[in-house]
Amino acid sequence: MNSMTSENKGTAQLTAAMVLSGTLGIFVVESGASAFNVVFFRVLFGAIALGAYAFARGYFRDHGITPKKLGLAALGGAFIVFNWVFLFKAYEATSISLATVVYHTQPFLLVLLSAVIFRERLTRHQLMWLATAFAGLVLVSGVRPGDLGSLTGIGFALLAALLYGLSTLVTKRITGVRPHLIALVQVLVGIPLLLPFADFGAMSGTGTGWAWLVGLGVIHTGLMYVLMYAAYAKLPTAKIAVLAFTYPAVAMVADWAVYGHHIGLVQALGVPLIVLASLKVNRAKSPKTVATSPSPLPAPAPAVPTGR
Repeated sequence: MNSMTSENKGTAQLTAAMVLSGTLGIFVVESGASAFNVVFFRVLFGAIALGAYAFARGYFRDHGITPKKLGLAALGGAFIVFNWVFLFKAYEATSISLATVVYHTQPFLLVLLSAVIFRERLTRHQLMWLATAFAGLVLVSGVRPGDLGSLTGIGFALLAALLYGLSTLVTKRITGVRPHLIALVQVLVGIPLLLPFADFGAMSGTGTGWAWLVGLGVIHTGLMYVLMYAAYAKLPTAKIAVLAFTYPAVAMVADWAVYGHHIGLVQALGVPLIVLASLKVNRAKSPKTVATSPSPLPAPAPAVPTGR
């Protein structure tokens, strides 16, 4: 009975986190800032929020961080922050809906990266679902050769997904460290990394945009990840994979409700193909492994057993 209550609590926590994820694009667009500025202030305010939470919970005691683990977390952080930059650039070049759906091809890029980097053999099952996801991607893109805006946005979203996959491959090599601390290191490393690209002069007329930027750090990088990490410790990977699709669903509804953007009929046919293929790939993974890299897309992937 207690395990069922715990799983129900985890379901509620992860659902809440995914709903928050779905509103991320609106916060980015409404801030009015450039992609580099948005990510810089996201990691700055996110580091403050995560650092305060970790300190309050006493996570800095017996942290288990070694120089090697710190280096891996920092490398993963470099991939993560630029993953955010390109995803937010995709929002600018195309719609939040299209960028989010294309970005959700991340599980397949992770499988391909594992095959290329670690020489992991691709099974016939994986190849079949990779082909299904690719067919879905072709349908979802639904763009004409001359539609450079959407093509550019799709390219940015795919590049973001690739960087997320690289971060996951790096981060899954870190064991014995709370995921909150890994996330904290990853956002902290983003501050000096993005500083040369930030344009503070452009922030002078931001006004109410600051509230959206603080929200990205506190809500989408602090609260959201605390909810996800708490939920991941209570849920099997198969259930995480299913609940993760709350994120693109909410993002598409929010994009339509706020900006009037929606994908066409042919594009809509590609969405279930990507969703089904992603579910099949994720369900094939061990139920004891979940992702730890902080990302707008919390799709489960093999990583640190302590939770995301």
